[in-house]
Amino acid sequence: MPRLERAFVPRHPLSVVFLSAVVSCFCVSSSARADDPKPPHISKETRIELIRLFETDLVYIRTLFPMGTKGLTLRDGKLSPNGVDLQQMIAMWGPAVKPGDQARISDIEFKGNTIHFEINGGPIRKVKWYQHISMSGAGGDTPIAPTDTSANPRGSYVDLVFDQYIPELDAKHLKELLLPVFDFNARSAEEAYLNTVAPKVKQAILDHQVLVGMNREMVVYAKGRPPKKEREKDGATEYEEWIYGEPPADVDFVRFVNDEVVRVEVMTVDGKRTVRTAREVDIVPPATENATTASPAAAPTLRRPGETLPTGDDSNGAKLPSPLPSQPPSNNARTQNPSAFSS
Repeated sequence: MPRLERAFVPRHPLSVVFLSAVVSCFCVSSSARADDPKPPHISKETRIELIRLFETDLVYIRTLFPMGTKGLTLRDGKLSPNGVDLQQMIAMWGPAVKPGDQARISDIEFKGNTIHFEINGGPIRKVKWYQHISMSGAGGDTPIAPTDTSANPRGSYVDLVFDQYIPELDAKHLKELLLPVFDFNARSAEEAYLNTVAPKVKQAILDHQVLVGMNREMVVYAKGRPPKKEREKDGATEYEEWIYGEPPADVDFVRFVNDEVVRVEVMTVDGKRTVRTAREVDIVPPATENATTASPAAAPTLRRPGETLPTGDDSNGAKLPSPLPSQPPSNNARTQNPSAFSS
């Protein structure tokens, strides 16, 4: 007689509910892992390929890089330091490269969750292995490859930071992540620079026009280097005027106060004169974006904290000197006017 298999039937209704909950949770977790899988870690082969493609590659710069041992950090498309902090570093150490400059990626390193890109040799002067070799003789040691020890490094770097680890990515994706700092597609310095300015300024540069409010770098990209410059003074304001063209052609007079265009005058061939002084573009320097008005410094004083001043103070809190005692008239005054002193 054939043996009959018995199916498992739960004896309690709660068992059915528990089993159905476990099965549903397993299905949900499996579908979540299938819909949102974590990207794998970058492989050794991909690292070698990226180093081969990007190292010694020429790129155009899209932002300011400070000189010195501290560079930029790029994370989630945002750069740091930026704004006032970046301008303070530029003022202290100077710029390594500016927007529109061409630079060479000199080194790439993969460290933890960061890809380290050095440009123009990096911020630290490196020594090659053969520069440690020297030849000894009667005259002493002579290096086979002498180096200039006084030469300072003029490069910088940017760190591309990921969340937890460096995922697997190709060259196209890496170029998109580096777009805030590097331009891989520009064919010239002008094209790279135009991608960093406002649309109105970009169109004016393409049309070779100067707008009131531009800075010197924008005018150079729009009109080129001026063949003639003049420095004058209007009252207490010193200005510099760039002159483009000579009669009988059109002549443009571009006036700068500090680094800003404040006046544009155009003299055409037919004698028509056009003058523009109203601001046409607003170029806000990064150093003044979040700047606050500093309170005037207090006048120097020798008093201690909490010490009150006697009477006879000026408006700045400084103590005024006491007046000198009146002197008696000299004998010469008595002889010159004896009637004034007679009783």
